[in-house]
Amino acid sequence: MRRFEFVEGSSSKFWEPELKGNTFIVTFGRIGTAGQRREKAFADEAGARKEYEKKVAEKLREGYLEVTEGGAAEAAPVPPPAPKKVELPRRVPAAMPTPESLKAAAEALAALRARLGWRSWEVTSRARRAKRALRALGGVDPAAHSELAGTFTALMERVVAPKKDGRLPLRHALALLGELDVAAFTRAAEVWLAAPDAVPAATTVARQASALGQPELALRMGMLLAERPGQAGAPSEEGWSKRWTRLRPHVEEQLSSSGGSLATWAQSVDASKDAHLASRLARLEA
Repeated sequence: MRRFEFVEGSSSKFWEPELKGNTFIVTFGRIGTAGQRREKAFADEAGARKEYEKKVAEKLREGYLEVTEGGAAEAAPVPPPAPKKVELPRRVPAAMPTPESLKAAAEALAALRARLGWRSWEVTSRARRAKRALRALGGVDPAAHSELAGTFTALMERVVAPKKDGRLPLRHALALLGELDVAAFTRAAEVWLAAPDAVPAATTVARQASALGQPELALRMGMLLAERPGQAGAPSEEGWSKRWTRLRPHVEEQLSSSGGSLATWAQSVDASKDAHLASRLARLEA
């Protein structure tokens, strides 16, 4: 049995902890006396051991010294620390928005909105400029800045607008959302789901937010699924695979925590009207 003593000034006391199955026992009192004995039963041995370790740590902090004969050979084993959860890396480098950078972003968004319905290369060019301008803001929520709020909301609505009005391609919308606070994606997903004329790809991305149960992961997955390697400015197949390799453990952990799996989730996504989306989903389990 381990023994701890505290001798200082008029104090001269001992404290002896002991484990017996699911019962934690302590004997304590003045040195030279038999002391008092107290027992506390727990639901299981793990609970008793946790209490044992907690109380030993408390006594050491209070100034007790261990005087166990032969050292601490009877110390309860300390379980290994739980593995540290790997956090998702930041999507956007930290930055502080300035009046100038907010103005530049607002102008870039307005220019993109004005080009919707034009030739695809012109829309793509404006979308890239807007993406760069948003990145300089450090991941803000556009709803918090009057310069951005109205135009950005209008752009997200154009993702599900009738084709004759000029749609914003989903891949461009997600690229813009990838430079902002995830709250902007949550609001955009609600708009896409509520659209009277469903756009299959946008609806799929919006629904996966609910299926994954974590908007941040849903946004990143949407960006991956919407990307088209080989197009101008898009990552290569190798680059796409590397990004998925980094994201996959987080997605699998999130799905398994709710009793699901990557295979089940991928199979639940309706890609019947989108050959590109179907090919991306197939790559997830490769």
